[in-house]
Amino acid sequence: MTLGLATASAMLFACTGNPDTLTPQEVASETASGNPDIVYVNSDSLLANYEYFKDVRSRLQTKAEQKEKDLRTQAESFQKEVQRFQQNAAGMTQQQAQATEQRLMQKQQQLQALQQSSGNELMTEESEEMKKIYDRVEEYLKQLSNEEGYKMVLTYQRGNSAILYGDSTLDITSSVVSALNKTYESEKAEAEPAKSEEKKK
Repeated sequence: MTLGLATASAMLFACTGNPDTLTPQEVASETASGNPDIVYVNSDSLLANYEYFKDVRSRLQTKAEQKEKDLRTQAESFQKEVQRFQQNAAGMTQQQAQATEQRLMQKQQQLQALQQSSGNELMTEESEEMKKIYDRVEEYLKQLSNEEGYKMVLTYQRGNSAILYGDSTLDITSSVVSALNKTYESEKAEAEPAKSEEKKK
């Protein structure tokens, strides 16, 4: 289970205005500050360059790989037990063979349940992390829209977007990514002393 750009882009949609409430005049007009009413963010570029997203994706991938490794180790151990049973079955009593078969069946069911729960856990965590990313981006875009007078911020994704064409002057992706990364770097810098104190304890 990994956090991919395609999945993340599909989940990331930030809109600071309701298109149903905008008149054609408002759509075509510009704000008093000279900024356009409507701008857009390229979600692919945003996620590919947003350091918080990259850290989340890396952490989830590492966690998924570790879980997969643990499950593979347990599966290999189980397979060896099955092989040993098959080799020694001829020398067992019927009662011993039945007891061993039952134990192996229970262990197989436990492994299957563990595999299912691990997958569900990763999916839940991925969903929670994407919500955090969405909330971060949405919060910043609301703040930016208040400052710049934007009525709407659209999201654009190549090949999967309602926007067929957008003038590049309306693309604020670069400035959004820069601001989000600056905020994230500040958060990480503030968190480092706290982590150091925790390790000392």
